[in-house]
Amino acid sequence: MPGVRSVRKCSRTGCLEPAVATLTYAYSDSTAVVGPLATASEPHSYDLCEAHALRLTVPRGWEVVRHEGDFSAPEPSGDELTALAEAVREAGRSDRPATPPEQPEGPSGRRGHLRVLPGRA
Repeated sequence: MPGVRSVRKCSRTGCLEPAVATLTYAYSDSTAVVGPLATASEPHSYDLCEAHALRLTVPRGWEVVRHEGDFSAPEPSGDELTALAEAVREAGRSDRPATPPEQPEGPSGRRGHLRVLPGRA
């Protein structure tokens, strides 16, 4: 699919630009590291667009280590395209239940924040 870009977006609230860099923190060293976009999204890192990657500021006493060179969106891999296609197909399935099934109440009588999703057959 020529012209298809990364489906990952900038983590900054309200920004819809494509991510081209990944921000990670090294708290023990008081350092923020802005490097090329990681191959996979990690829970403790943030994807940033070029503008936010270049304008990042940190608290006084912290250091920023930036990737030298241009940030560019990576070419999508076959895995990314396959995952995207499967997500679109799943969202468009007509045999999906309209509402999630009722979950049993937990031992405290409250419903938990986790829910069980039906497996694939």
